[in-house]
Amino acid sequence: MWAVEHSVETGATAQAIWRLWADVGRWPEWNAGVERIELRGPFAVGSTISMTPPGDEPVELRIAEAVEPELFVDEADGGDFVVRTTHRVDAVGDQRRLPAGARSAGRARRGSRLRRRPRLKPVARF
Repeated sequence: MWAVEHSVETGATAQAIWRLWADVGRWPEWNAGVERIELRGPFAVGSTISMTPPGDEPVELRIAEAVEPELFVDEADGGDFVVRTTHRVDAVGDQRRLPAGARSAGRARRGSRLRRRPRLKPVARF
């Protein structure tokens, strides 16, 4: 089992951040860890996302939790392990902190491509 977390701060509102998250097709504009992406269904619990990291094979995700405008959780099922990534909005004064934390459960190998730290660009231009 392993865990990683990375965060950025922004002056954007929680609603603006939620709109950015829900517009999955535009994730490559602000997340360097996404080359291609496709949302199947609404941005809601149970929908799936096919996300292709740069130079890698697609990763299939399922939206496991979605609480507008506070957080969403996606899960990648690796067979003998699951990677659960939580994206949330934390108020810090007049700023918002956007931590993205991934945790594995099961027997994930240390060299697994799903072990990498989330690569985020600062959220800007709201």
